[in-house]
Amino acid sequence: MKKLLVTLAAVLASVSAFAQGQIVIKNNGLTDAAGNSYNAPVTGDTTGATAQLFLVGAGGALTPLTPTTTFRTGAAAPYVTAVAVDVPGTTPGGSGTFRLRAFVGSSYDTASVRGESADFTVAGLGGQPASGPPLTPPNLNGLQSFALVPEPSTIALGVLGAAALLIRRRK
Repeated sequence: MKKLLVTLAAVLASVSAFAQGQIVIKNNGLTDAAGNSYNAPVTGDTTGATAQLFLVGAGGALTPLTPTTTFRTGAAAPYVTAVAVDVPGTTPGGSGTFRLRAFVGSSYDTASVRGESADFTVAGLGGQPASGPPLTPPNLNGLQSFALVPEPSTIALGVLGAAALLIRRRK
């Protein structure tokens, strides 16, 4: 019986050590420090774009948080579809510094159209604390609008191509 109780206590302690905070990727219906509601739309063409949240660590190191989310369509196109994500290395009720990136393509690094927010901190992460009731994951309060822009290399290639067509047409 004693071994069973020790094993059960060890399991409960290890499970509570793995608790992590949660946050909701959402850029509409946010709340500022004064309690006012606001939106942070992503400007530019969001057709086919994906948004991914990153945890900003020491020295600016970015840890991608999954899952990613997509943009809505129609009049709501500047806004992402809300999705909750786990934030490893944080505790429920704690805080974290985040950066939201949006891109068209398979990844931010290889995207021809991309944009990212400034870093922002969110306190009161959700999740299941070691004791007490679960905490509701917060939204990306503190996020500001940013734009999706084509990479300069893409624009440069387009300009070179147009110039080549004009030169060839003159001959």
